Amino acid sequence: MTRPAAIVTGGARGIGLACAAALADAGFDLFVVDLAEKAADGLAADITAHGAKFAYHCGDIADLDSHAALIDAATSAFGRIDCLINNAGISAVVRGDLLELRPDNFDRILSINLRGTVFLSQAVARAMLATPGDYPRSIITITSVSAEMASPERADYCISKAGLSMWVKTLALRLAAENIGVFEVRPGIIRTDMTSGVTAKYDALIDGGLVPAKRWGEAADVGAAVAALAGAKLGFSTGSIINVDGALSVPRL
Repeated sequence: MTRPAAIVTGGARGIGLACAAALADAGFDLFVVDLAEKAADGLAADITAHGAKFAYHCGDIADLDSHAALIDAATSAFGRIDCLINNAGISAVVRGDLLELRPDNFDRILSINLRGTVFLSQAVARAMLATPGDYPRSIITITSVSAEMASPERADYCISKAGLSMWVKTLALRLAAENIGVFEVRPGIIRTDMTSGVTAKYDALIDGGLVPAKRWGEAADVGAAVAALAGAKLGFSTGSIINVDGALSVPRL
C-alpha cells in the first residue's frame, strides 16, 4: 500500500521536526521544507528511522512566488500531497512596548506567519483537489496560545497567530465537503530553540503555577497531537482547535 505523504514547513528542528518524526511513525512519507540550503546532518536519519521516505526542500514560505516550485517538488517526490503541516514561523523580531512597534518588524512577522502560511495553504488545497487520492487529506496549522492570550510586548506575533486562527476556520468551512480536514493546533510553553532565551523566565512562571500541568511542554507533545489529527480518525471534527498547553489557556478564577 502506498504511504500517504506530508509536507512539514519549518520541519528541520523543534516542533516541526517533532511533527515530521511523529508523522513518519504514523505511516507518512515526509517532505520537509526549511530555510537552510541543505538538510542538517541527521535529519534524514531521524525521519527514515521510522520507515518513511524523506525529501528536503529549501524554501521561504514568505516568498509566494516559490510556492509552485515547492508543490511541484513534493508531488514529484511522492506523487501526491495528503497532509500539510503549517509550522514555519518566527517570533517577534523585537519584544517591547507595543507603542514602539515598527512597521518593518510587523511586516516581517506577518509576511511569514500569516501571509505565507495562508497562501501556501491555498496552493496546497488546490493541488489536493486537483489530484484525488485514496487517503483522507488534512491541513494542520500550528498557531499558539497567543492566538487568544495577549502578550503586549509581542503584539505582532499575537496578531499573526490570531489571524491564522480565523484562516483555519474559514478554510475548514471551504474544504469540509471535500473531505479535507482542517485543524488548528495551539501549543503553549514548549521547550525549543525559540524559547531557549527565556528559559529562566518560564521556569519561574511554571514553578509559580502558570501551567496547571506543572511542566514545560515538549515538541513531541505537539507532534503527537498532529499525528492524531493527520491520521484521519477525527475527520468530523474539522475546524477544531487542539490546545497543547497543559491547561495554560483554561480560564481560571
